[in-house]
Amino acid sequence: QVQLVESGGGLVQAGGSLRLSCAASGRTFSSYAMGWFRQSSGLGRELVARILVGGGRRYADSVKGRFTISRDDANMTVYLQMSLLKPDDTDVYYCNYVTSGGKNYWGQGTQVTVSA
Repeated sequence: QVQLVESGGGLVQAGGSLRLSCAASGRTFSSYAMGWFRQSSGLGRELVARILVGGGRRYADSVKGRFTISRDDANMTVYLQMSLLKPDDTDVYYCNYVTSGGKNYWGQGTQVTVSA
């Protein structure tokens, strides 16, 4: 089992910045990827950013140039630095951990609200 603890959400004005953190614990030796998804009420989760164990990164087109994902392997923590935030970025953000065997784990979600 892998446990994920998220932090860093909150309320910010448009144009501002926030940094999300997600610390993984438990059986973390078989990590393939860590990342962030977001979900609006009634809709499915969409990928925001992902970082692979080899360092490759993938971003949603809507956040390219504004968000940066990074990871600290020594502490099994993934970060999402969000800049130039827009009201459309308002969502619940979920940390995601994928094992080398393809199993997904999810954090509890953290609310990000961007006011106009």
